[in-house]
Amino acid sequence: MRNYLIVMVAAMCLGISLASTVQAQNTDFRTLQQQLKLQQKRELDALKLQQRNIKQSWKNAQVSNATRAQAKHQMQRDRRNLIQKQKDAMQNLKDQQRALKESQRTYGH
Repeated sequence: MRNYLIVMVAAMCLGISLASTVQAQNTDFRTLQQQLKLQQKRELDALKLQQRNIKQSWKNAQVSNATRAQAKHQMQRDRRNLIQKQKDAMQNLKDQQRALKESQRTYGH
């Protein structure tokens, strides 16, 4: 009976420690996700500021319509590429979290 009680107490302690580990990893994931979102917001704001400055510079100089159109198209491409890169980064983070959970489930950690 005494051995059974010791084994049960040890199993409960192990279960509690594993649950706190999983919870800590979920918290880490949320923190990483928030940091990534904040970084992406800064990148997008920087791109918008850069593009706004380019458009402002056109007011002070004579730029042909063809050059303006080409620059506007390049700015649109840059914005699309940045947004796609950010979506890919967020998806990679989610995939890593999914793989981590799957490995924990598989190996019982």
